[in-house]
Amino acid sequence: MPISPLNTSPRTCVLIPTYNHAPTLRAVVEDALRVCPHVIVVDDGSTDSTAQVLQQLVGNHRVEVVAHQPNRGKGYALRAGLNRAWTLGFEHVVTMDSDGQHLAADIGKLLTASQQHPHALIVGSRSLSHKHMPQGNRIANRLSNFWFAVQTGHRLPDTQTGFRLYPLECMCRLRPLFNRYEAELELLVRAAWRGVELVPVGINVVYPPKGERVSHFKPTIDFVRISLLNTALCVLAVLYGYPRMGIQHLVSRWHHKTEGGITAPPC
Repeated sequence: MPISPLNTSPRTCVLIPTYNHAPTLRAVVEDALRVCPHVIVVDDGSTDSTAQVLQQLVGNHRVEVVAHQPNRGKGYALRAGLNRAWTLGFEHVVTMDSDGQHLAADIGKLLTASQQHPHALIVGSRSLSHKHMPQGNRIANRLSNFWFAVQTGHRLPDTQTGFRLYPLECMCRLRPLFNRYEAELELLVRAAWRGVELVPVGINVVYPPKGERVSHFKPTIDFVRISLLNTALCVLAVLYGYPRMGIQHLVSRWHHKTEGGITAPPC
C-alpha cells in the first residue's frame, strides 16, 4: 500500500538501528523514505546479509549508513545514530525498528504531535490489549510502566516502544548511557528528570505469526539488566531525579511569571 509523503521539515530524519534483520530492512527503509526525506541506518554489527542490503541503498543520497563491528547493542546503536543526526544538523529524530513491526505511515502521527508540542519527546504507544501482542511483552510493559511512574511521577501507556520522536536540541545532547535494550527506558526517565515534556501518541504495530518474528531479546540476561537499571533509577530518583524536577518546576514557574507566560524549553 503506498504511503503518502508528508510535509516534513528538512531538519527531521528517521533513525533505524538494525541487527540481522536483512529480510525486512530494505522495505522498512524505503517505506520511511516515502514519508521522511532523510534516513540514517545504524548497522549494529550484523552478521547476515544486512551489509549487502545497505550497499544497494547507499547510492541514495537520502540514506546515511553508520556501521560498526562487533554487535554492541541497541543502546550503543541509538547513541551512534543520534550523534550522527546531531552532526548532520537534524533537530528532530524519529526512531523505528527494522523488523517491520512499526509502520512508516504512523510517522505522521509523531510529526503532528511534535508540531503541537515542539519541545516534547513524542512516544509512540502500542495498545497493550492488542490481541497479537505476546503475553510476555504485555506483562513486561506493565511492569516497566509501573517503575517509570515510581521513578518520575509521570505515567505513560508504553515505556518500551522504540517508535519515538526525539527533540535533539531540547534534550541537550542527552544520550543513553547503557548499550542494550534497557537504554530506551533509561532515556525516558532521564528526559523526564530534565523536564522534557513526554507526549504519548497511539500507533499501530504488526506482530508476525509465532515462529516468524526475529527477536534478539535475551529473556534472562536482559531481564537482569533491566531489573538492575530499575533499582539504580529508583535510588537516583530520590537523590537526583525528584530534586531536579522540583527545581525545574520552580524555574519554569519563574519564567512563566516574569516573561509573560513564556516558558523556556528545559536543558
